[in-house]
Amino acid sequence: MAGVAGILLGLVGSWMVTRYSRRMAAHQANQLVEVARREAAVEAHELRQKVEEEMQEKRSEMTREFDRREIEADLKLREIRAHEESLALLDHQLEQKQERLSRENAAAKQARDVLRETSKNLRKRLEGMSQMDAEEIKKILREEVEMECQDELRLLRRETLDRSEHDLEMQARRILIATMQRMASKPNADITATIVQLPNDEMKGRIIGREGRNIKAFEAVTGVTLLIDETPQMVLISSFDPVRREIARIALDSLVKDGRIHPASIEESVNRAAEEVNINVQQAGESAVEYLGVTGLHPEIIKLLGKLKYRFSYTQNVLDHSIEVGFLASMIASEVGLDPNIAKRAGLLHDIGKAVDGEYEGSHATIGAEFVKRHDETPIVVNAIAAHHEEVKPETVYAGLVILADTISAIRPGARAEAMTNYIQRLGRLEKLALSIDGVQQAYAIQAGREIRVLVSPQHVSDDQARELARELRRKIESELQYPSTIKVTVIRESRFTETAT
Repeated sequence: MAGVAGILLGLVGSWMVTRYSRRMAAHQANQLVEVARREAAVEAHELRQKVEEEMQEKRSEMTREFDRREIEADLKLREIRAHEESLALLDHQLEQKQERLSRENAAAKQARDVLRETSKNLRKRLEGMSQMDAEEIKKILREEVEMECQDELRLLRRETLDRSEHDLEMQARRILIATMQRMASKPNADITATIVQLPNDEMKGRIIGREGRNIKAFEAVTGVTLLIDETPQMVLISSFDPVRREIARIALDSLVKDGRIHPASIEESVNRAAEEVNINVQQAGESAVEYLGVTGLHPEIIKLLGKLKYRFSYTQNVLDHSIEVGFLASMIASEVGLDPNIAKRAGLLHDIGKAVDGEYEGSHATIGAEFVKRHDETPIVVNAIAAHHEEVKPETVYAGLVILADTISAIRPGARAEAMTNYIQRLGRLEKLALSIDGVQQAYAIQAGREIRVLVSPQHVSDDQARELARELRRKIESELQYPSTIKVTVIRESRFTETAT
């Protein structure tokens, strides 16, 4: 009995141990399955994020490639149109010159025939005047010879003047082409809007804060406006002052990276951003001066010059434009035998008035000239800055060089881009404005909108009225249109009379 009881107890103990082992194994298996499931979920989430990031990068690359190709197609279309308009202009000018030469040749031939006939009659009369003395005969012959040679002398003088003007034009064209070929710079396509990317949409709530206290504090300290809409992971900074906009961008980036956003941290980030922008401004001014090799500038001028880094004119960066104008003016001055350093200095500083604060009154050319004059710049540079938009009369040839270099830098292809729709609308408004004037028959905007040609009725508009019409159209364009660079106004008044001989 004792043996049977021992065997039974052993069996019961073995069964309990086996049952406990099975329970522990099942529990461990469940734990391993749960861990494996969680690891699989984490790996699937990471794989999904990686695939989404790759898809986002591919979409961004495709968008950039599409934009680049669209811009290239737009530039090629403009170049083709400008080339066609130039060819049409050359054909028209050639026809006019041929007609003028034909009329002048016919008139000269007729006058020469009349003079020859008069000379023959005079010689016949002189042959029968034996009572005249030798001196009187010499005097009459001298006057006759002068009359015969008068047309030939006039023609020779005209040919000499035309040849001189042609030589000057060819020399000027050679200098400009050589200068533009030596100055190679990339087009600017920057935009003035500032966009800050966010890591997620939850950050928008932090930026706004409880009852909007964070966004109000940020706008009060920076002086900008934050535009937060439904666009995912993006905030738009709006301000007319590009320096304030840059400070706000740097401060907001710092706050987003830090993650702690409250009024105290906002003020601290804005102060750090302002110091960083001031350093960047100083470095940009010093880099521009060092790049051009200009010496002796006042520190305030260098600092103000650095502010142009954050300003744009028709999407063209003003600091890059000023450096380019300085180079162009220097090279043109070297070609014509002037001092390139003075031209370079005036070209670099010509748009410095665009960085002067708003409390100064006047155009940027005027206030820029006054600013550099207060900091001991030479009268040549001051006049070149004040006269580069012809608001002040140029006093030296350096002012003309700056005007020329400024125009070349502004009108080169891609310098000041605008949308195709705006371009077409501007051409339409330009032609419509010309057609609104009495006496205008037709109007054509050519040279990519940089010239307007107006055909007037010769029966209703005289030469003096046509000249006044050109001035009136110029005033209307300046007061009613917004346009880059300049627009040339040409009024054509022409009468043609045609007969057919049979």
